[in-house]
Amino acid sequence: MAFQFNFSIEEDEENEVEIFGDTMLQLGSIQASLNPERSTEDSKEFLSTEKVAYTESLIVSEATPRTADPVANCNPDKSQVHVLPKKQACFKVAKEHNIPEDFRKVLENKVLEVVRGLYYVNISVVEMTLSDNSHEEDIVSKSISSHSDLITGIYEGGLKIWECTFDLMDYLSEAEIQFVNKTVLDLGCGAGLLGIFALKGNAEKVHFQDYNSTVISEITLPNVVANCTGGDGDDDGDGRISEPSSKRHKKADFRPALIYKCRFFSGEWTEFSQLMLSGRKPLSKYDLILTSETIYNPEYYSALHDTIFKLLDKNGRVYLASKAHYFGVGGGVHIFEKFIEERNVFRSRTVKVHDEGLMRYIIEMSFKNSS
Repeated sequence: MAFQFNFSIEEDEENEVEIFGDTMLQLGSIQASLNPERSTEDSKEFLSTEKVAYTESLIVSEATPRTADPVANCNPDKSQVHVLPKKQACFKVAKEHNIPEDFRKVLENKVLEVVRGLYYVNISVVEMTLSDNSHEEDIVSKSISSHSDLITGIYEGGLKIWECTFDLMDYLSEAEIQFVNKTVLDLGCGAGLLGIFALKGNAEKVHFQDYNSTVISEITLPNVVANCTGGDGDDDGDGRISEPSSKRHKKADFRPALIYKCRFFSGEWTEFSQLMLSGRKPLSKYDLILTSETIYNPEYYSALHDTIFKLLDKNGRVYLASKAHYFGVGGGVHIFEKFIEERNVFRSRTVKVHDEGLMRYIIEMSFKNSS
């Protein structure tokens, strides 16, 4: 199947952000996002008839609607990239998210599904519950109204499970990467599947970081809770939390892991690393940093590089999964590796290549002076 993107640059006179305000339009967008039969042509026609202008925005638009299927959600053949004018960088202050004492509340109104043996919340249901603009960040309505997966400085794609996540999970399993007694960071975690994978591998500590606080509270934390409690969530029998009974675990099996092993953070990478380094307790640097599809935008490379430099243990390893190139955005494996080479701090090597369709890579990074 051909991998195609539309590249366009749009400007308006004042470079202001315009969000669709019509309620019926938002409802129609939500319904379309849950209807996998809506055609690509319908989406293109919709976009061509509505004026959408953004400031500080880099938008990855889906030509087809979202589905609950994570593989369908991250199919690159169904994406288009629009580069819109950037006015000024916007950084979200980092903060730590507390783990609620009552796990039951974390999974309220969530529908659980299973992928690769791990629980994850149905993202379409989450979008429906957050589409009333009541949440502080309001990323759902903005994403729906713009038919966008990325809005620079506002939303960085955490509501979607990207395909390279599964590539990296497969590699970690095939290479038999050991997590026992390791401190792990899932950087740009989104759904948190990589960190959950490490947690299931008996990692000593697993920290989760995403740009958006909404993603952490509504997607990442519920996913970790579901996997740490076997998907139980103290369901009260109302039918809103679904799970395959054959895969249930005892509720107490992983509960201590969630409380004592996991921490959750949101905010921009530079802000996140500063938060970690300024803590009252000495920082135990990470043995492993796992990250997927975080090098799509070269403008973020410096912050990503510096965050890894500050938080990775001197003998630690980074495993990064990425597409070869992100059309319309300019990022990708080769340009990132060149950036790494110029900085001359890390060495990198390709450990796996997926050559079907658009090429995808797994690369390993470590300090040049590491053992």
